[in-house]
Formats: sequence, C-alpha cells, structure tokens
Amino acid sequence: MTKVFVHGNPENSRLWSVLFHELRARGAQDLVALSPPGFGAPVAEGFEATRTGYRSWLIDQLEQLGGNVDLVGHDWGALHVYGVLAERPDLLRSWAADVAGILHPDYVWHDHAQAWQTPGVGEDAIKEMFGRPPDETAAMLTTFDIPSEHATVLASDMDEVMGRCVLSLYRSAVQPEMTELGRRLATTEKRPGLVFIATEDPFTGTDAMCESVADTLGASICRLEGLGHWWMFSGAAAAADALIAHWERSAP
Repeated sequence: MTKVFVHGNPENSRLWSVLFHELRARGAQDLVALSPPGFGAPVAEGFEATRTGYRSWLIDQLEQLGGNVDLVGHDWGALHVYGVLAERPDLLRSWAADVAGILHPDYVWHDHAQAWQTPGVGEDAIKEMFGRPPDETAAMLTTFDIPSEHATVLASDMDEVMGRCVLSLYRSAVQPEMTELGRRLATTEKRPGLVFIATEDPFTGTDAMCESVADTLGASICRLEGLGHWWMFSGAAAAADALIAHWERSAP
C-alpha cells in the first residue's frame, strides 16, 4: 500500500528524511513524498496557490497514484489532507495529520499567519523571512528546534516563489474558511485517521482543540509529549511506531 507524505510551509520534501529512515527500519515500503507547487516544486503557469488550488493538486496526484493510499500530512500539508478528506475520501485508505486544532471553531490564526494575511504587512514580513541569504535563513530555522543540518536543506528552497505562494495560500484561508472546512468534515464519509498532537506546537491551538477535532473525525490520537511543530525530527521514532500501528489497524 502506497504511503504518501505531504509537507507544508516553509518546507520541502526532505523534511521527511529522518521519519522515512525510521519507517523503513520498521519494514515500511512504498513511501512517496510529494512537494506542493512553490514548496520545493515548480509552480505551473495558471496554478492558483490557494487552499482549494492545493487541494485540487493533491487530488490529481492521488488519482495518478491510483488512490487507496495512506496519506500523511504536516502543517499546510495536513490541511491539504483534510481538504482531500472532505472532498474525495474515496481516494484514501487511511490518513494521518497534525495541526487539527486549526479546524476548531475557536481557533485564531497565529501571529505569523495574521501578518501574512494583512496587505502590506504581509509583503514586508515575507521579504524579511524569504529574502535572506541561505545561511541566515538556516540559522533562523534552528530557533524553531530544527536541527542545523536539516535547516540548511530546508532553507535552500525558501525563495521569492515560495514567499508569494505563502501569501496567496494564507490569504485564501482567512477565518472562517478553516472553521467551515472543519464543519464539512464533521458530516463527510469517515476514513481511519490518526491525529498527531505535538504538545509544544505553538501554531495549532490548544491540545483540547486538537482532541475535539480528532473526536469529531473519529480519529485516533498520538500525543508527542514535549515536542514542537517540527516533531518529525526528534520525535521520528515515536511517530514511526504510531504510523505503523495505525496502518496495521487500517488494513482490510
């Protein structure tokens, strides 16, 4: 069964390298990492870097893979997973994702997102974050507990194209857009799900919000105690154990 992984912002597919190592050590095969346009992959002419544009992109990718996949997402990759789950659950055997609290009706976008969503302020913030030399960008990423060797790799794709996509994507997701997605998910066909809750993640609302959304989706929970937003580095072993168990439970 193909396992498809989708990353978010400001990342590229090499985000998954440590987790993939742990999964392969446990016997997992057919691991596929997809890069959304602008986030480690080219942006095709006419592509709309919006929530629905990325959802359609991911649906197309899953159709090309034949569907019936185990889909895993992080950050905006997780939100793309939720978008597919609401629109085309028939393409999934199972799903796993973090940042579930963003779908909660009480969620308020974090400060960075609110800045990016504000005309003028967002352009200035993006220039500051995505206009630095790569070594400075990598140093900035390490302040978020991303190991330096991985920060350097991620920084290599943080360019003006990614910055423009960030602005477009976040501005397409001003609330109540994500709340409405959460409401739609509550009434759509369920698939076996797993919600990662990194207890020190500052971007996804409270643990209680994440737990509430997981309950609404009928999903299991993997709590990653003491880990932050980029849990797939230091938390790779625990996440791999949880994914293997989740996929085994999802088998027919």
